[in-house]
Amino acid sequence: MILKILGCGTSTGVPIPGCQCKVCTSGKSTNNRSRTSAILIKEDGKGILIDASTDLRYQSLKWNIKRVDAVLYTHSHADHILGTDDLRCFNFVNQNVIPCYGSKSTLDRIKSFFDYIFSPDPNYEGGLLAQLSLHEIDEVSPFSLLDIQIKPFKLHHGSTQVTGFRFGDLAYATDCKVIPAESKEIIKGVKNLVLDGLRFKNHKTHLTIDEAIVLAEEIGAEKTYLTHMTHDLDYDELLLKLPKHIEPAYDGLEIPVQV
Repeated sequence: MILKILGCGTSTGVPIPGCQCKVCTSGKSTNNRSRTSAILIKEDGKGILIDASTDLRYQSLKWNIKRVDAVLYTHSHADHILGTDDLRCFNFVNQNVIPCYGSKSTLDRIKSFFDYIFSPDPNYEGGLLAQLSLHEIDEVSPFSLLDIQIKPFKLHHGSTQVTGFRFGDLAYATDCKVIPAESKEIIKGVKNLVLDGLRFKNHKTHLTIDEAIVLAEEIGAEKTYLTHMTHDLDYDELLLKLPKHIEPAYDGLEIPVQV
């Protein structure tokens, strides 16, 4: 299987509209970062989406995503859930109800935000609403999805709790400032790690680049890819500053996964 990075940008995306900084105006493909999300693509073509980002429609078209068979939500911040309505496009094409997994607080927020999907008006006369089923996970118990063992783990994003996911030899940990000890035990031994790395300047709820380097060293993955990056970071310049086993992610990056 592969994990395809659909987006590795922060909540504004990069470039930021109207911004004239050197990163936003660089024209480099590696500095074009849509909102953070990824998809695990199985050998049979089925896909498990991680977060329905604000840019989901654009990402799906750009990267030729043909299927979304399930969704794992990390948390309910806007840049990670606002593409939920666009999942109905995959309902049209694949004729299936899409199961969506997340913590109780995440699913409660999604149900509230998209109340027209989950509590539809009986007098609604528009087109097909997104056909989704919600499945609560407790963030500590593994579960099986499309014959893949998923191991959720807790992350602290300031006061917000975020869910990370491990499948086989890869772990995905976006939007975090702290990884609890019990979560590190779940992550240890992975070959590839996708890890939050916002910028060099300190932030209350995100790992800085230096903090991400320290955590990557502690976890010991063969390769760590930084995600959720701001326009403060030029891809080429950052790559030169990082240890050889740590790289910035980029939209379209494909990471092999063994389960």
